[in-house]
Amino acid sequence: MTPVTCIIIPAYNEGERIRELLGQMPGAPGQYIIVCDGDDATPAVVREFSAGFPDIDLLCLTYPQRLGKGGAIREGFARTAAPLVGYMDADGSATISQIQGLRAGLDSADAVIGSRWLPASNIPVRQGIARQLESRAFNLLARLLFSLPFSDTQCGAKVFKKAAIDAVIGDMVSTGFEFDVELLWRLSRKGFRIRECPITWQNKGASRVKWTDIFRMLSALIIIRLGGAER
Repeated sequence: MTPVTCIIIPAYNEGERIRELLGQMPGAPGQYIIVCDGDDATPAVVREFSAGFPDIDLLCLTYPQRLGKGGAIREGFARTAAPLVGYMDADGSATISQIQGLRAGLDSADAVIGSRWLPASNIPVRQGIARQLESRAFNLLARLLFSLPFSDTQCGAKVFKKAAIDAVIGDMVSTGFEFDVELLWRLSRKGFRIRECPITWQNKGASRVKWTDIFRMLSALIIIRLGGAER
C-alpha cells in the first residue's frame, strides 16, 4: 500500500544523534527514508532500530560518496510514491510531531515550511549568537537575491504536495545546503502556494554548516539567480 506521507531525513554521519529521532517513529504513521552518505555507523544504527520495529515503513539508503543535503533529499524524493512528502534534520531539532502538524496546512497550500523566526515560534534552546547572526544574514541575502518573502528558508522542517515537487525537481541544480532556497524559488516561480508557519525548534548541538559552506552556498545561489543554471 502506498503511504500517504513520506519524511526524508538526510543523515551525514549522524550515528550519535539520530537515535532520538528514531525513537519518535513508533506510533507516528507514514514512510521514512533516511539517506546515509557518510562513513560512520549511521546505517547500522538505523537498521538495528528497523529490525526491532518491523511495522515501521523505514527505508535506509546508503551511498559511498557525499551527496550533500540537497542531493540526499532528491534521492529520497525519487524513491517515494507518497502524495505528501517532507524533509527534516536528523538531529531532531524539530520533531516528527512538528512535521505532522505542518502537514495539515497542505489543505490550502502546496508547500508548508516551518520558521524559527515568526513571532509565534517557540525556541526553547537557541543557537549561539554568532550562528544566529550568520543564519539571519544568509536568509536576508537569499531573500534579496530571489525576492522570497519567507523569514526562514533554512529551517529543517518542510512538507509538500508531491505533485508540486515533481513539477520543479527536474529544473533543480542544487545539491548542497542552498537546496532549500532554490526549491522555494522554483516553486514560487511556477505559482505554487507556499505557507510559512511557526514551529517549535530546539537547537541540538553543533551545526553541520561551516563558514566555507556559507560562501559556497552564496556563490551557487548567485550563479542560479543570474541565469547560469536556469532551465
